[in-house]
Amino acid sequence: MDKDKQLQMYYEMVLIRRIEEKAAEEYQKGQIGGFLHLYIGQEAVSTGLIAARKPTDRVITAYRDHGVAINCGLSANEVMAELFGKATGMSKGKGGSMHMASVEKNMWGGHAIVGGHLPVAAGLALGDQYAGDKNVTICMFGDGATNIGYFHEALNLSKVWNLPVLWVCENNLYGMGTAVERASAVSEIRQKAEGYGIPNERIEGMDVMKVYEASKKAIEYVRENGPYMLEIITYRFMGHSMGDPQRYRTQDEVKKWQDNDPIGIFRKSLIKKKVATEAQLDELDDKAMADATKSVEFAYASPEPAPEELWTDIYADPA
Repeated sequence: MDKDKQLQMYYEMVLIRRIEEKAAEEYQKGQIGGFLHLYIGQEAVSTGLIAARKPTDRVITAYRDHGVAINCGLSANEVMAELFGKATGMSKGKGGSMHMASVEKNMWGGHAIVGGHLPVAAGLALGDQYAGDKNVTICMFGDGATNIGYFHEALNLSKVWNLPVLWVCENNLYGMGTAVERASAVSEIRQKAEGYGIPNERIEGMDVMKVYEASKKAIEYVRENGPYMLEIITYRFMGHSMGDPQRYRTQDEVKKWQDNDPIGIFRKSLIKKKVATEAQLDELDDKAMADATKSVEFAYASPEPAPEELWTDIYADPA
């Protein structure tokens, strides 16, 4: 991978972190309504995964979707304005935190129903297969979704029809407040793909380059051969959502993972490999902070959606 791409990945990871921190602040001020699920700690997963795709490859995810939007090429302004419910947001303020989407960027939405988007991913892949396109659908979901019927139905059908889907489980060790081992009958989530004859692997998700390399191989496998599943081990530093008291895990556990911070790991690697100096990375840190700050200013200054927007984008034009 060339230097510019690595530095872009570093910038995106830091930008995601700063946007999420700003979002938490604004949520506490009452500027962001509904639920808010932060991606802090998991930045290496979507950054490495999406850096490995082609622009024509589709991405669909669950409700922890702000970072995915940034990695797909949406601007900080569009993300923050959407969080604020403003007309300048990527979904015109109608989606909010859990329903960010951009067809132009091939981001086919964050979805609030646990596991509900997996059959949609199979449908996207079926459409590409039917059209004879060589696109891959990348479907991201949490470990909790693998206990839902949609997961099993979608994986089964993807293998029956040999659909070009990369199933990606972001295993952050907890489904809301329930540890994986208390809800899953198997010790490794990837084992659930075995029942459907889908090849799979489990990888570390705190090192963005490890995620990138594994994702690149998996995506190209899917492009030529059909479904594949990655289980990516990661950790969210914050609660499940902003209202989570986090009584189900200890501070020592959280600190252990924070010491393995994905941004810090990548920063040290870039310096060690002489891809960038500390000063260059500091400049990217400053740029990310400035862009996140400007995005909040942009959101405050943006207009609310007009009342008549309630009736737009509801039905497709049959023409």
